[in-house]
Amino acid sequence: MNESKLKIKLAFITGLREIVFNEISQYANLHVIKEEGDSLYLDFAQDLAVIKRLRSVSRAYIVAQNSKYNPLYISNHKSILGNLVETITDKNKGAFKTFKITCAGSDSPEVRSIAEYMQKTYGLTEKEEADMKVHIVKSGEIWEVGIQITPRPLSVRDYKIKNMSGAMDSTIAYAVNSLCELENANSYLNVFSGSATLLIEAGQCYPNLKQLIGFDNNKKHISLAMQNIKKAGLIKKIQLKEKDIFDKPDLGKFDAITSDLPFGMTISKNEDLENLYRYFVEYCQETLNHGGRLVVYTSEYEILKKIILGSKIKIVKTLELKFMTSVNAYLRPKIFVCGLKKELCIKVI
Repeated sequence: MNESKLKIKLAFITGLREIVFNEISQYANLHVIKEEGDSLYLDFAQDLAVIKRLRSVSRAYIVAQNSKYNPLYISNHKSILGNLVETITDKNKGAFKTFKITCAGSDSPEVRSIAEYMQKTYGLTEKEEADMKVHIVKSGEIWEVGIQITPRPLSVRDYKIKNMSGAMDSTIAYAVNSLCELENANSYLNVFSGSATLLIEAGQCYPNLKQLIGFDNNKKHISLAMQNIKKAGLIKKIQLKEKDIFDKPDLGKFDAITSDLPFGMTISKNEDLENLYRYFVEYCQETLNHGGRLVVYTSEYEILKKIILGSKIKIVKTLELKFMTSVNAYLRPKIFVCGLKKELCIKVI
């Protein structure tokens, strides 16, 4: 099999399509050849380092597709899978120690034969929670054999030493920041900063930002966030403050404000969510610079929308997302992209 048959497959969260396409367009050597649900197929990229740098994508794979590539065919032509293995381990020999094959009939003689080949040829151990994730799946009339190119999903960032329960997915944080027009911004505020995912993504992707500030009213959150910020190498650039939104902290004015708003289990039992969101919107309309962007992520979007419509803030657009949580339940949050309404000017004659 020659390399012209290899493709790169990128998987992303439902609703982030425009963000993914915008990021891919920044790389001249990445070419989309097919779109299938929440996956894109690209021409094979010789330099996998470029693929590994993508921040809007959840997972990336090298795949080969053919109507013949069923488990029986692969078990009889193991070099097809071997080519994929050698491609991803070429410059990263020690990254993979275990493997898992996802395939219908995983206990069949054909799949067991493939597993034995992986163990003997590459010295890998078969394990449920594995570094090397192999799949053999059928879509329509075409079979696909593929391997995730990194041991962990691309969405699992190296700076994530500590994570809060319900913490924001890094690819969503990247999307939120990319909707803030940060290329033209100097100052950035993250309200309810949590584990600092939004702040770190902003700091790493937009070195032009002169002011990066976040606040949270929870000491434990701030402690966790500081560890992540330190690992990201941004300890001198990001300021974290212990503040409460109900005190309307005076931190100045900002070109961009972001927030992963508290909702569901992340708020205390006695907390009035509508009141919290109202304080948040009132605070943002006084703190956002004219021409600036407020970008907010929440599952309680009906409450937020109602409050925004009665404020000095306007909704520019929304993105509706859909993904499965760690407890196999679907979450359907929204990203709101907002700005300040233009003041009506009355000309006095």
